[in-house]
Amino acid sequence: MSHEAIFSSNINDPLALEKEFFQKFPFYSEDSKDRISKAWHLLLKKSEGKLRSCGAPYYLHPMRIAFILAQNEFDSDCICAGILHSCYDLEISENEITREFGQTVTNIINGASKIMHLSINSKTLLQADAIRKMLFAMVDDVRVIFVKMADRLDRIRNIRNVESQKQRELAAEVIDIWAPLADRLGMQATKNEFEDLSLKYTNPDAFQQIKAVIAQKKDERSAYLSSAVQKIQVEAEKANIEISIESRAKHFYSIYQKMRKRNKEPGELYDLLALRIICQKNADCYTLIGIVHSLWKPLDGRFKDYIAMPKSNGYQSLHTTVMCEDRPLEIQIRTRKMHDVAEHGVASHWLYKKGTNHDLVSVKNLGIFNQLQELRNKQLSDDNFFQEFKNELLGDEIVVFTPKGEVIQLPAGSTAVDFAYKIHSAIGEKIVGAKADGKIIPLVQPLKNTQIIEIITNPQAHPTENQLKAVHTSKARSKIHAWLAANDPNFVDTAAAQRAEDSEIERQSQKRPSDEKHSHKKGSGYIPPESKGTGKIKIGNTTNFLVNFAKCCKPEFPDPIVGYVSHGKGIMIHKATCYTYHRIPNLERRTIEVQWETEEDAKKK
Repeated sequence: MSHEAIFSSNINDPLALEKEFFQKFPFYSEDSKDRISKAWHLLLKKSEGKLRSCGAPYYLHPMRIAFILAQNEFDSDCICAGILHSCYDLEISENEITREFGQTVTNIINGASKIMHLSINSKTLLQADAIRKMLFAMVDDVRVIFVKMADRLDRIRNIRNVESQKQRELAAEVIDIWAPLADRLGMQATKNEFEDLSLKYTNPDAFQQIKAVIAQKKDERSAYLSSAVQKIQVEAEKANIEISIESRAKHFYSIYQKMRKRNKEPGELYDLLALRIICQKNADCYTLIGIVHSLWKPLDGRFKDYIAMPKSNGYQSLHTTVMCEDRPLEIQIRTRKMHDVAEHGVASHWLYKKGTNHDLVSVKNLGIFNQLQELRNKQLSDDNFFQEFKNELLGDEIVVFTPKGEVIQLPAGSTAVDFAYKIHSAIGEKIVGAKADGKIIPLVQPLKNTQIIEIITNPQAHPTENQLKAVHTSKARSKIHAWLAANDPNFVDTAAAQRAEDSEIERQSQKRPSDEKHSHKKGSGYIPPESKGTGKIKIGNTTNFLVNFAKCCKPEFPDPIVGYVSHGKGIMIHKATCYTYHRIPNLERRTIEVQWETEEDAKKK
């Protein structure tokens, strides 16, 4: 959707655009209208005469963002922040924003500005840092993310005239980050639009192919769906249930995923059609599913009850697929409020903020919010954080059960060990076996949807490195890692050692030469630059003892080194900066002073 489709007014007339905004969104109070209007006129004043690189007026993009936010009925604070999201580029000061619009608007703008100009399409530390800032800003005020999401949605809607490389970069970012994030926030309509627009620019051939097939079968599809709709309406009327039915083809990206999964052309796929039945009460949903299954035979394994067991993003609906006239037809059944939550997700909190059901869709009830709170308190490298984010927060989910019927939601790929740690850390630490639906399964085997999982524990058990390699959730990984680092002297934390070494190299490189001459005390293991090593380690003047070099940090002459007495392996030698070494239990009692032997030392023997 471009700006031409959004606005019916002349885009070169900002006052006409303002009038159209309030006509389309008349629900704002007079006070809210005054604040939004004030933000709009401040933007116009500061951006007077400025044009975008495409030649459009500077103010068009902020107004389109305001339209997107208003469609979800966000409050005036969010609309003002959307209009002024790039105010610092226009030399509008933070004090001026706070004075005119209040601290909340300033906080949303500050949160959005931290991430607004950070590119997150390349797999770099910058990307991970941008995501970290973005998500933790969301924890403080979810409206920060909605402003950024509206910005990204508007940009991908209007990249037709941007060079192809930038089109692909933005499309990749959208499918990588924004579409799954919209899904986690329960915003189905936004997620679908992100996915379809991304496909249009990442794989234009597939997009056009699907578009052509859908267009060719439009008349045939219309007759088929009309017949099905009429049958459902007749039976619903007999049951005195008031309904509305939407018929549609599935969105393009969903069809594309089916093509890839089944290795078929779009014309070979038959389950491309769907009906959505909207009713008034929960009880009506279950009556309607009975009506649908009496009209057509349901396909085995395709019925899902997301009303009794909502998704972690708050989504509720009944799903079934039936054989209608020898073709599969997907049908969703939900109430009007469920539909609003499904379309708008946590944004529907603002739709119902004065009602009794808004807590159902509060951001604090979303799984992603609780996961972010946990990650916020953890010390993670940027690379690790990015992987946690991608695999756990934005990946697919499964639902499994405890033997007592408690629902446990986990990232797809999770194992019984992940399940155990989700229940309680003490259970995860003592797990020795697991059963799925009554049958013993390997601890490293990924769990399947709807399995009943039973954990077998032993008081003598403890975490292992094999478990660390197999688990999928951040909680299990961090707990196992912490136990191994604290209790297993042979545990090699390669990533941590590398980070510590990189940090030490950077610190040493920043030292002044004058500091270097005076920083080495007697007995510290300092080796003059001109010296050559024999490869041996000495304690005092002796080299005749068993030595092993740690594999985690791989010390080499003339690295600063430390040593400790291990059980059965003699003296273990680490770099002085080794992270694993400093996590060894009872280190003070086991440390021994060691030095590299130089050729000069060897000649003195």
